[in-house]
Amino acid sequence: MTHISWFLLFFLSIFSTLKGQDKTKITGSIYSQLNNETIEKALVTIEGDIATTTSDTKGFFSFKAIPRGNYIIAINYLDYVEKRIPVTVTETVLELGSIYLQKDIALEKQNNLITLSDTELLDDGSSANALGLLQSTRDIFLTRAAFDFGQAFFRVRGYDSQYGEIMLNGIAMNKSYDGRPQWNNWGGLNDVIRNQEFTNGLSPSNFTFGGILGNTNIDLRPSGLRPGLRLSSSASNRTYTSRLMATYTSEVSTSGLAYTLSGSRRWAKEGYMKGTVYDAFSLYGMLEYEINNEHSISLATLTASNRRGRSSAMTEEVFELVGNRYNPYWGKQDGEIRNSRERHISEPMALFNYYYTTKRVNVTAGFAYQSGKYTKSRVRYYNAPNPDPTYYRYLPSYHINSSIGANFLSANEAKDSFIKNPQWNWQQLYDANRNTAVETPAAYILYDDITKDTQLTANISGNIEINKHLKLDVGVSQKHLNSENYASIVDLLGADFHEDIDSFSDTRNDLNSTSKKGEGDTFNYKYQFNGVQTQTFAQLQLDYNAWKGFVAVRYETDTYGREGFYKNERFIENSLGRSSDVTFDNIGVKGGFTHRITGRHWITGHAARLNKAPTLQNIFINPRESNAVVPNLQSETISSLDINYFLRLPKLTGRLSGFHTRFQNITDVNFFFVDAGVGSDFVQEVLTDLDKLHMGVELGLGYQISASVKLSFVAAVGKYSYASNPDVTINFDTASAEEELIDVSGFKELGSAAIKDMKLAQGPQKALAFGVEYRDPKYWWLGVTANYLGNNYANISTITRTDSFYLDPDTGVNFPEATKENVTELLAQKPLDNFYLLNMVGGKSWLKKGKYIGLFVSVNNLFDTTFRTGGYEQSRKGNYRQLKQDNASGSPSFAPKYWYGYGRTYFLNLAISF
Repeated sequence: MTHISWFLLFFLSIFSTLKGQDKTKITGSIYSQLNNETIEKALVTIEGDIATTTSDTKGFFSFKAIPRGNYIIAINYLDYVEKRIPVTVTETVLELGSIYLQKDIALEKQNNLITLSDTELLDDGSSANALGLLQSTRDIFLTRAAFDFGQAFFRVRGYDSQYGEIMLNGIAMNKSYDGRPQWNNWGGLNDVIRNQEFTNGLSPSNFTFGGILGNTNIDLRPSGLRPGLRLSSSASNRTYTSRLMATYTSEVSTSGLAYTLSGSRRWAKEGYMKGTVYDAFSLYGMLEYEINNEHSISLATLTASNRRGRSSAMTEEVFELVGNRYNPYWGKQDGEIRNSRERHISEPMALFNYYYTTKRVNVTAGFAYQSGKYTKSRVRYYNAPNPDPTYYRYLPSYHINSSIGANFLSANEAKDSFIKNPQWNWQQLYDANRNTAVETPAAYILYDDITKDTQLTANISGNIEINKHLKLDVGVSQKHLNSENYASIVDLLGADFHEDIDSFSDTRNDLNSTSKKGEGDTFNYKYQFNGVQTQTFAQLQLDYNAWKGFVAVRYETDTYGREGFYKNERFIENSLGRSSDVTFDNIGVKGGFTHRITGRHWITGHAARLNKAPTLQNIFINPRESNAVVPNLQSETISSLDINYFLRLPKLTGRLSGFHTRFQNITDVNFFFVDAGVGSDFVQEVLTDLDKLHMGVELGLGYQISASVKLSFVAAVGKYSYASNPDVTINFDTASAEEELIDVSGFKELGSAAIKDMKLAQGPQKALAFGVEYRDPKYWWLGVTANYLGNNYANISTITRTDSFYLDPDTGVNFPEATKENVTELLAQKPLDNFYLLNMVGGKSWLKKGKYIGLFVSVNNLFDTTFRTGGYEQSRKGNYRQLKQDNASGSPSFAPKYWYGYGRTYFLNLAISF
């Protein structure tokens, strides 16, 4: 509380408080400048969280009992430019008269950039970015973070997107498996997801308790969208190359019926990254019936199918040989691109909602049913060479780092061979399978890892205005999940059958079925997760003149279980059948205040302490093969505090924020192959008692030089680091580890990992941007933003920071040369390069015979800068001597792998509205 008190005294010493409490009335009427028609349901706000209302059918609005003082009135309506009007309240009645809103000629920026950016970043290891949360906000900092910083994997406050909540019509959409929203479930439906209510950070929400990153409720109802037909066509060189989209929303009929139909198609033979095929379509339909002024219902169905070829992180060695657009996963077959790792998501859903609205009570209830598949393909090989062209034995560094001495002749031959043939060779796989003898199992197969989720979610929330000072928000939700997980053979690549046996341990994956498998058969593993999540929340909001406050509490129960359908020979005792249920009961509390210093200056503060169950992916150690649960599993504890100062002058607006968040008792499960001091094997690494610290400041300023020119400046400076030395346990898949080093369950406790104060791989921890935007009265506009991003780090290998790293696997004692100083130097964490990006956006609009035509163009990374967005250290060399030898040449075979951002890209969109 000392920090909050200091902020209060500081700001109170600069700005005077409200001079009087005499009340007045403010009125006005809102019209469209485009056609002079009145605008209904425009959102009218007296900035500073003082009062909010909407315009009626005649465009009229009014505020009552407003204290005398200076204010800014903001008027917002979908597809129109925000209008900000400075007012001085001195009279009994302040009449603003007719207010005209301009059509937003920059609409296509909001309508396309975020959705496109989120899709193109949503790939291996990057799905944690939180850009989807930012589509509905006008906050200068958050807008810049989404439109410009997002291409560099920037994360607001360094938070993972599981700490933000996404809702469709008040129903939570975050996945139980990883806690993150799956934006592909409604990808391509840009026109119908534009009506959103965003709550930033710990601020109170009318719908839910929310997460520390905030929450977004997407209102899909036709009555909240502009009626008419909208057609658009796009071209790009980013994720997809072409897009067609059409949406029709009806007027609300005299009987109270309205509907929306929307569809889109996006495709590319390959995107910016080579070999990344893209094929997606989306369909949406919703019917809304307003029974009367108080009751309404709606029914929606939507499906979004997304098939995409994936790309890979690469070592610096590979990057220097073939560049940042290289992707090893694809090759040509019969002249056509074929990607060995494709992702296909199709999870249709249906939503039913009921709304009850009166002057003092609002109730929203809903059900969502969703069922579909998420598949990821890959090639598996058995007693055959690894077909990945970037496999370490095929690269020059392998011959240089050989334990018998460097062979530069072989290294040069490997370099020439790789540059000449850098892609996947499908024909070799077919030849290997066809050259086998009769009744010999396949050497290579293409298969899918499949997750088939069926989920039912129910939610009811209510808002009750007790009196003019008190408001109560309550809600209850429950989610039931059944998640089937299995592998299925897609293509035997010319072979007759596949032998379902683990090649490392020579054991069967299922003792209860035949080991011979054909195309379409399930193999390797098969199990299902079952989960039930129940959440209740209550929130009390208080409003007393210049002060507002709230307190909210959440109680959540999560129950998960696993049922195995295969009896795995390596885990005979606990692979088949149901596990015991794993249950978590958690409480969360948050609160905050707003103090209006004047109508144009105010401060807010928020604090939260909450417990959160681990996500499903971090509960079971090796769910593909056993029911084993992470030992000493516990809920995560989050403590968060932020202070914010808001400035709203006629020309200058801004926000300055400081935040401090600590995550405690995190559990994390990882999978990799390691040569460590305790053995060599595929392992599951379990981290427990892991703490993280996020702290920093955010600044966003906007200055309106004139009606046409606006400047913006934003800055984010954070420190995101590990705040503890977590306990590390590894589980060996097979019996290749030394028997005396592990217990009977296959676990080996490695003690703590010395990672405290090392930096987290949460995107750039420093980001600056300066932007200029020009809007011409003749309806064209142009914006340019210069961005600087730095203090970005690759994800560290935890096992190399344990005592096992010092051990000689042959003797069981420490390497004599593995001194603390030598190890510290070898494992020193280095930041990725800082870099600059210049982005441009612009457009033009026309009104022709009642048809509104909009053209939008964006160019990202104008100077074609090459930059790394993130990466990870490889854990293969898990002991000091091996890693030291691998690094001796300066070109290690198991160097960190990096993701590279896109170079110069463009996006062009033409839309016609009727």
